[in-house]
Amino acid sequence: MSISHSDEAPILVLGANGKTGSHVSQRLREMQRNVRAVSRSTHPRFDWNDRATWDAALQGANSVYVTYQPDLAVPGALETVSAFFEMAVEMGATRIVLLSGRGEEEAQAAEHALTQIGARWTILRCSWFMQNFSESFLLGPVLDGTLALPIGNIAEPFVDVDDIADIAVAALTQPGHEQQLYELTGPRALSFADVAACIARETGREVRIEPIAPDAFRVGLLDAGVPPPEVDLVLYLFTTVLDGRNEKPADGVRRALNREPRAFEDYARRCTASGVWNP
Repeated sequence: MSISHSDEAPILVLGANGKTGSHVSQRLREMQRNVRAVSRSTHPRFDWNDRATWDAALQGANSVYVTYQPDLAVPGALETVSAFFEMAVEMGATRIVLLSGRGEEEAQAAEHALTQIGARWTILRCSWFMQNFSESFLLGPVLDGTLALPIGNIAEPFVDVDDIADIAVAALTQPGHEQQLYELTGPRALSFADVAACIARETGREVRIEPIAPDAFRVGLLDAGVPPPEVDLVLYLFTTVLDGRNEKPADGVRRALNREPRAFEDYARRCTASGVWNP
């Protein structure tokens, strides 16, 4: 007999349509937990830029999964998330799980703000998502067969969003993750050329990396219709964060779940089977 948790206080998931928020809310629903997944298009509505929407989203919620859009690195993010943390605790939230970015000083400032707020907290400090190649701005270039990027031979231990979601759900629903900072990566660092070669092997198509200058990359993103603030963010990540500081894999997945993180090859096989990389 399945057990329903519908009478429990709702678990608030911000970014209901985002890469991690959608995975987290889906898992919670499969567990029959009382989920309130919110975004700018849901009811209740949640908008980081409209604090009047925060109250309805937080009403009655004990646990909150926080993802800040577009990224904790953008100007003003620290002030905004700090205000949200304060409101969440004032309204009765006792457990907050924060999605953060590895190697981003601005994100670490937000982490510090959370640790000072008086709630049970868990921080998921993540490397680059594998899903950027299948659910985000790199999908188009993968389909075209050429990833023109302002990147050198830097390696990154890309993390699978499924691992992030598994840990977020555990932290939201189980004891033992309070006051824990988990650095989440894949099992080993890969260069973007390694990634392209892996995708090519799995799909049977040519996929290659073409290094370009940051200015040319900016023009290409703008021509593709990417909003200027997102262009600035992507360039910041490529030219600042992807400088080798995050090459070393971390043990956060193992610490949180007592298993090894998913490898990029596993992710690539799943994507190929799903058809998302079919031109």
